[in-house]
Amino acid sequence: MATKLKLGIPKGSLQDATIALFERAGWRISASGRSYFPGIDDDEIECMLVRAQEMARYVEKGALDAGLTGNDWVQENQTDVEYVTSLTYSKVSRQKVKWVLCVPEDSPFQKPEDLAGKVIATELVEFTKRYFASKNIPVKVEFSWGATEVKPPTLADAIVEVTETGSSLRANRLRIIETLMESETQLIANKAAYKDEWKRKKIENISLMLNAAIAAQGRVGLMMNAPKEKLDAIVAELPALNFPTISHLSDPAWVALNTILDEAVVRDVIPKLKAAGATGIVEYPLSKVVL
Repeated sequence: MATKLKLGIPKGSLQDATIALFERAGWRISASGRSYFPGIDDDEIECMLVRAQEMARYVEKGALDAGLTGNDWVQENQTDVEYVTSLTYSKVSRQKVKWVLCVPEDSPFQKPEDLAGKVIATELVEFTKRYFASKNIPVKVEFSWGATEVKPPTLADAIVEVTETGSSLRANRLRIIETLMESETQLIANKAAYKDEWKRKKIENISLMLNAAIAAQGRVGLMMNAPKEKLDAIVAELPALNFPTISHLSDPAWVALNTILDEAVVRDVIPKLKAAGATGIVEYPLSKVVL
């Protein structure tokens, strides 16, 4: 029987973003119906949908060789796993998420110490308990099954909640008084599996391609021809990822340039390149950038 890598895909809010990232990286994952075992077009990988909150526990135990979850849940469960790589993507943006301590806008509480003896509602129970204990602030931390933003001030005095943009907190008239943790998605591995040569190589290849897909987001390729006499002026207009690749053309007086830049600056850069003497300027999309 062929060796397979047991890979955990986060079920829930990160599921669609993760499957989309894998597709950009070169793997098609088909999650349909109620099955917790989505198909993948790689005979060496077996996928399983697992909630991000539980992923690290199953990876630590070896039920999964590797999986994707936030480092917030690794810390919450205090699991002993191998961190392979950070992958900064989420359900909304390409930013890290934050776990923040919030109170109602009109609350008198201004700092964590003001919450001594109060009730804190959160899904991140154990981490929150350790946070307040480290500050010697006695609080009661209650597990929240959801809709945490609506609980203060009636059901809790404050909450610890995850946010990307802060819009939901503002909509529920909540005010942040402290950031407890920043978190991003991690590719983690079971320590024994990571010592296996075949599995480690497979996990590292997945890591390489996922990072390449993330690096390509928001970037485009740009190629053009340039007369050698104007090369320095043209290169000066390029905010390149590294240095542009310069190739000789059949006409010794001309060269070709190829570079990568942020998509947001293209509209400003191309006119400057044209004015500096570049011709045949072509912009093209990128699916992966291996740094």
